[in-house]
Amino acid sequence: MEKVQHVEEFGVKKGYSVKQTLKFLIPSLIGVLLFLVPLSVDGTVTIGLGVMADTLQAATADYIPMFITGVIVISALASVWMKVVPNNTAKNSTFLTALLDVSPIWLVLRVIGAVFAVLTLTELGPEVIWSGLTGGTVLFDLGPVLMVWFLFACLFMPLLLQFGLMDFIGTVVRKVMAPLFKLPGRSSIDALASWMGSGTVGVLLTTQQYESGYYTKREAAVVATNFSIASIAFSLVIARFLNIDHLFVQFYATVVVCGVVAAIVCPRIPPLSWKKDTYYGPIGKQIDEEVPEGISTFQWGFQKAVEKAEEVKSYKSVVKSGVQNVTDIWFSLIPLVMALGTIALMIAEFTPIFDYLSYPFVPFLQLLQIPEAQAAAPAMLVGFADMFLPAVVGSGIESELTRFVIGVMSLSQLIYMSEIGILLIKSKIPVSLVQLFIIFIQRTVITLPIAALMAHVLFF
Repeated sequence: MEKVQHVEEFGVKKGYSVKQTLKFLIPSLIGVLLFLVPLSVDGTVTIGLGVMADTLQAATADYIPMFITGVIVISALASVWMKVVPNNTAKNSTFLTALLDVSPIWLVLRVIGAVFAVLTLTELGPEVIWSGLTGGTVLFDLGPVLMVWFLFACLFMPLLLQFGLMDFIGTVVRKVMAPLFKLPGRSSIDALASWMGSGTVGVLLTTQQYESGYYTKREAAVVATNFSIASIAFSLVIARFLNIDHLFVQFYATVVVCGVVAAIVCPRIPPLSWKKDTYYGPIGKQIDEEVPEGISTFQWGFQKAVEKAEEVKSYKSVVKSGVQNVTDIWFSLIPLVMALGTIALMIAEFTPIFDYLSYPFVPFLQLLQIPEAQAAAPAMLVGFADMFLPAVVGSGIESELTRFVIGVMSLSQLIYMSEIGILLIKSKIPVSLVQLFIIFIQRTVITLPIAALMAHVLFF
């Protein structure tokens, strides 16, 4: 009797109408199919969202760099206008004010991004800016991918977030995620979305969950820096570039092992362990994955999911929210990627800074018996600028074992400033640039011995 009373205190329901059930199941199923179900297209593993993104990117390949430049320039000019003109009509809109009325540092970066984009598109000015190794990489390679991925991710992400799927999965897998990673169960969706699709999609999910009151500051920082794993598709690109794609199964298995170990260790040491378990101030706590006594985990998760779906009163509001999210990402993040991504690549490609910083890794690599340690050392750090740079550094190394380790490390380090780092700094998740670099180093030190050990076993 006591258990029944305890269950009733939680308001447990025993039945739902067909309409209520379908309101949870249909949008959630579509979300799963788009974000989490792997597809094989032309020999490449991707997801439904990736198929749409790749199709749009291919169709607009000749025009998208010009479109990106236009968006960045409009973002910069509109932000300057918002600052210069005191009583403009845009200030009557809460959305436009949040979008354009930015702090001086972000305003400067938007202007720099606009200048870099125009110079790169027109190939004017110093070549160090628009080179194919710097601004050209950002505008012509990285920018189009981000533009189309964010378009579809923002439009369809409500299918994962607003119709109960996160609440259902979170409740069901909480007993695994909580003791192992000290995280709520819903974080598993972030990891799956990254694994099957894109690390940036995972970070975008985490950001929205934090700002909606479903992650604490610590949980959001942990998920964003440890679960935004590279997709299988990108991992295959890295393996092919390093000429180790014939070992892809062993290669990706090593990446997974390294990622799991780092995700267990990093949340338990500073700076992540110092983050407070408090929720985003303006929203407060909105999550409850505790299961009351007298009811199964599945039943409770299903109820929470249906209740969440019932909160959606208008599909029009969901679409409006998605469009606003796309606009915010395009106008806020893309200019920063252009500015900071180009600067990071300029430092990596045209200065010896990363070479100097990598010197301590030479004896570490020698201790781990990694061939060509001197040549491989810069690859251990240059990934902080961009995830693809370690593969560029390592492509000329003769030792297959060393190339294998470099490839694993480039995917295990996770944090790189040309994309993930900028997205995190721009978000409300409390992580600074210094903390991101510290976590990057921690992940490098933790995963390098594992990668080396598994490489020696494979190449014995």
